[in-house]
Amino acid sequence: MSFRRDRFGDLVRRQLDLFAQDERELLREAEAGERAYDAAEREDAEEAYGDFQLVIEAVVEALEQLRDTYAATLEEDARGSYEQAFARAARKRYPKLTAAL
Repeated sequence: MSFRRDRFGDLVRRQLDLFAQDERELLREAEAGERAYDAAEREDAEEAYGDFQLVIEAVVEALEQLRDTYAATLEEDARGSYEQAFARAARKRYPKLTAAL
């Protein structure tokens, strides 16, 4: 007998693949923001970090919108499992960007 550990795993992976394509520019901006922060001199680090945080917030908001749009189509008992699977996969794929997800 086979138990399915994560019934939403494949769906979430496909959603995140599409997200990566659709939000390519936002994700590039996040990478650039992180590099700018890492390279910033001491006097510019705070501003660079603030800029990076704004991009992180935009990524998280876009992921939350994707998650919530699909979750709204599910029965309440399945919604929590889906949201947990989505959060777990998103944190694994984008660990620096989704700690708050």
